[in-house]
Amino acid sequence: MTQCTLANFPITRKWPPQHPDRLQLYSLPTPNGVKVSILLEEIALPYEAHRVEFARNEQMSPEFLSLSPNNKIPAIIDPDGPSHEPLGLFESGAILIYLAEKTDRLLPADAAQRYETLQWLMFQMGGVGPMFGQLGFFHKFAGREWEDQRPRDRYATESRRLLGVLDQQLATHQWLVGDIYTIADIAVFPWVRNLVAYYEAGPLVEFERFRNVQRALEQFLARPAVARGLTIPAAPSA
Repeated sequence: MTQCTLANFPITRKWPPQHPDRLQLYSLPTPNGVKVSILLEEIALPYEAHRVEFARNEQMSPEFLSLSPNNKIPAIIDPDGPSHEPLGLFESGAILIYLAEKTDRLLPADAAQRYETLQWLMFQMGGVGPMFGQLGFFHKFAGREWEDQRPRDRYATESRRLLGVLDQQLATHQWLVGDIYTIADIAVFPWVRNLVAYYEAGPLVEFERFRNVQRALEQFLARPAVARGLTIPAAPSA
């Protein structure tokens, strides 16, 4: 039987690995992209980052689509996957779970805490990400030119509600799952940061009301691994 190697993945022809023994990350420093780079920095798993340039529409290239058919970043190839065979994955939530399980880090072994972590991860995937992203479109990008502000207001109201859910949880917990820092925090807080710092929607969602979210966000951003992960993959030198 022919052994599978990184060369079996068409994406490696567009982004050739310099370190084929390391995990390969295909991404961009967006809220979804940095989830994985932050996790990789937290667990200190060797990896090689490849920048997928949206400005050049690289996410629609046949090579990228061969690994991520939904044309979304991030995606990975782990050369040492299950049974020591290479494994390709897309979807940030699935990647977070996989890497946490692979390294026994940032996903509690206790069954109850594990499922609590997964519930907050799903809360981000199904609520925070889509709603904050839509608000960004209507508040900062093309949607802001629309005379009808009802779409923007709808997403602002829902984003405000979701922040309230987070704030209530963080009122009695250091992190989303008690005192344990997990992949749920890594999933949620890049989106909170983006909502305020990049989409500039803080006043619109009344972010100053959510003091517990502010506290946890500051705590998150103070972590050295987070600071590094937020810049990966780095922009090319001018």
